Amino acid sequence: MSHTLDAKGLNCPLPILRTKKAIKDVPSGEVLTVLATDPGSVKDFEAFCRSTGHELMEWNEDGGTYTFQIRSAA
Repeated sequence: MSHTLDAKGLNCPLPILRTKKAIKDVPSGEVLTVLATDPGSVKDFEAFCRSTGHELMEWNEDGGTYTFQIRSAA
């Protein structure tokens, strides 16, 4: 099952806050895909994953849209 959160157009800290809420519904080991447009979100998601135990598997940027793949820890 795929889990996607569209946080495009939102500025810090809203993408992180929405992710924190959404990932609670993602079973452990499954991946949440987050779409964001805030350039600061790269550092935000790295810090979020370090502090919560979720795994930032990968991220990329295409045309101003950042895509984050986060594996749920719980």
